[in-house]
Amino acid sequence: MSSFLILYGTGEGQTAKIAERIAAAIGERGHEATTIDVGDRPDSFSLESYDAAVVGASIHVGKHQDAVREFVAANRDALSAMPTAFFQVSLSSATEENREEAAGYVESFLTETGWHPDRIGQFGGALRFSEYGFLKRLLMKRIAKDLLAETGEADGDVEFTDWEAVDAFAADVAAFVEGRLGVTPEGTEPTSP
Repeated sequence: MSSFLILYGTGEGQTAKIAERIAAAIGERGHEATTIDVGDRPDSFSLESYDAAVVGASIHVGKHQDAVREFVAANRDALSAMPTAFFQVSLSSATEENREEAAGYVESFLTETGWHPDRIGQFGGALRFSEYGFLKRLLMKRIAKDLLAETGEADGDVEFTDWEAVDAFAADVAAFVEGRLGVTPEGTEPTSP
C-alpha cells in the first residue's frame, strides 16, 4: 500500500470534488489517499510523508491559483523525487475545440514552475450560476455562451466534468505509481509503468 497526497487549489469547488473522486478511486485500489486544499495545509505538512503526489488546479481568467503555482515551484525538487501527476480543471477542457487552449494553460504552468509531472489530466469544470452574483452570472454566461448552447442550459448550474475520464486518470496514476514503486495492491496482479 502506498500513500498518495492529492493537493489542490479550487475556486468554486469543482477541483475539490475532482480531487475527492481521484482519492476515492486510488483508495479503492488499496492505497491511502489524502486530499488537502493547498490553502489549508497544516503547519506540520511535509511532502516526505507521502509516496506519491497528485496536484490539481483550476483555471480562472487564464491563470491557475497562485497558491498552487507557488507550492509547486517551492517544492519542485521534492516533487521530482517521487511519482507525480497534475490535473487541470477548466471550461476550455470541456470542448474539443478548446482543448488546445487548455493544453496551453498546462504548458504555461509547467514552464512557470519548472515541474515535470509523470502524468497529466485535463477535465472540464462547472458553472455554478446559483452561487454567482448578478454581474458574475452575466459575465460567465457571456464567456460560456457556446458551451451553454451545446448543453441547452441557460440558468441552472452545469457540470462539464467527464467522471469516467477522472476515474481513468486516477487508475492510470495509481498503476504508474504501483509500477514505479513496485507495489501491488492486495488481490491484483503487478503492473508496469
